[in-house]
Amino acid sequence: MKGMTDEPQYSVGLLEGGTALCDVIDSHIYEQTLADKNAFFVADLGIIMRQHVRWRTHMPQIRPYYAVRCNSSAAVIEVLAALGTGFICANKSELELVQSHGISSEDIIYSGVCKQISQIKYAAKNGIDLLVCDNETELRKISRCHPNAKLLIQVSTEASNLDDEMSMTFGCSLKDCKHLLQSAKELGVQVVGVRSHITSFCEDDQVYVHAISDARCVFDMGEEIGFDMKILNIGGGFSGSETQLELINSAVMSMVDLYFPPSTGVSIIAEPGSFFVSSAFTLAVNVISKEAVARDRQDNEHDELSLNEEPEFQYYMNEGVYGSFASKLSETLITAPSVHKQNTALDAPVFSSSLWGPSGDDLDQVVEHCLLPELHIGDWLMFTHAGAYSLGQPLCTGNDSPPPPVYYVISSRDWFEMQDTGVTHEATLKNFSLVPYFLNSCQTEAALSVPA
Repeated sequence: MKGMTDEPQYSVGLLEGGTALCDVIDSHIYEQTLADKNAFFVADLGIIMRQHVRWRTHMPQIRPYYAVRCNSSAAVIEVLAALGTGFICANKSELELVQSHGISSEDIIYSGVCKQISQIKYAAKNGIDLLVCDNETELRKISRCHPNAKLLIQVSTEASNLDDEMSMTFGCSLKDCKHLLQSAKELGVQVVGVRSHITSFCEDDQVYVHAISDARCVFDMGEEIGFDMKILNIGGGFSGSETQLELINSAVMSMVDLYFPPSTGVSIIAEPGSFFVSSAFTLAVNVISKEAVARDRQDNEHDELSLNEEPEFQYYMNEGVYGSFASKLSETLITAPSVHKQNTALDAPVFSSSLWGPSGDDLDQVVEHCLLPELHIGDWLMFTHAGAYSLGQPLCTGNDSPPPPVYYVISSRDWFEMQDTGVTHEATLKNFSLVPYFLNSCQTEAALSVPA
C-alpha cells in the first residue's frame, strides 16, 4: 500500500495474516528512513467503526452529527456516512465535501457562527436548510438569502463557562432568546430547535443538565410565539472515554425524560468530533535537530554545560504547531510521544526534554516537558491520539511543505464486523480500494532494524 488519494479512489490496507497496525507503522518508517524522512499518519478506520458502536451502545437515543472541522479526511467522512451519522459543517468547503459523498441535505447542519452571504446562498441553492443562528445580524442575513431556512437557536449555557473566565462565549444568552425568536417570527424564518454550545472536552455532567434545562425554556418561548420546535442538539464536548459517555448519558437521559419525553416528538442529537477520530490516527515524526541546554535556561542562557551538569534536551521535529500540531495553539495538551524502536537498554537514563516544530518560532513548542532517553537526529517519535484537528492545511510560516500523507488501514476482523452493520464495499464505501496488506519476510526483517 503506497498511501491514498481522495480522487477518485483511495487505497485502504486490509490487514491480514497476523499483520498489526504497528507492523504498518514500522514498514512506513523503514520506507521513509530510506527516502526523505517525512512525517506521516497511519489511520485505523476500524477504530472509527468501534467508536460508533460504543456511541450506539451508550447513547442509543441520541443521533451523532459528526463535526467535520475536527478531521475532514474524505475516508473518515465516507466511513461515518456509511455508518449513518449526520454532519455539522462550518463552511462551504465542508458542505461541498460532505455532499460529494452523496449525503442527504437533511442530514447536514450548517453551523458557522459568522456566515458569508455567498455561503448562505450556497446552502439555500443546495437544499441545506438546517442552519445555526445566535444573533439578529445573522438572522437578517439568513432571512434575505435563505428564506426556507430552518434555524437552530444556539444558546450559551452559563455552566459551560464557569471553569474558564477568559473563554470566548458563543451563543445567545437565555435572556436574549425571546427577542431573537420574536425577530425570527417577524421575518418569517422558521425556528425548529435549539443547539447548546458545548465544544471543549467536558467531564462535568452538570453542564449538560443546565443546557437541557435552558433548552426547555427556549422551547417554551418558541412554542408560545408559534414555532413548532422538534430538534434538541446537546452540542459537543465528548472526549471519547467510556466513563464520560456513561456519565453524560445518565445525566442527559434523565433530563430528557423530564423535559422532552417521547410524547413531545423532539429528536435528540449531539456533535461528537474528536470522539470518533482522535484515537484512530497515529502521527510519526522525525527528529531533525537537537540542542543540549542548561537546566536553568533563563538564568544561564549563555552558559555552557558543566561536565557534571545533567543536560536538558530540546528536540526539533519535522512537524509543529503550524502543521499537524495546530491544536496546540488553542491550548490543547499534546501528550508525550513514544520513541520508535530505539536500541537502548530498558534501564537507560532519561532526561528532561522539550519538543519543538521546525519553524524556530517561540510559539512552535509542541511538548513543554517530558522525560525521554537521549535521542539522535533521524530518530522517530510516535504520537498516538493524533486524529483531531491535525489534518488541515499548514499555516503560513514560510514552510511550503504539504501536509503529511495518511496511510489508511483496517483489520479483516473490523472489516467483517463493519459489513455486519450493513456497511459494504460495493454499496456504501464506493471510493474505497481495499488492498490486502501483508508484510513479507524482507519487510519484517527491515522494519525490525530501522537505521537512524
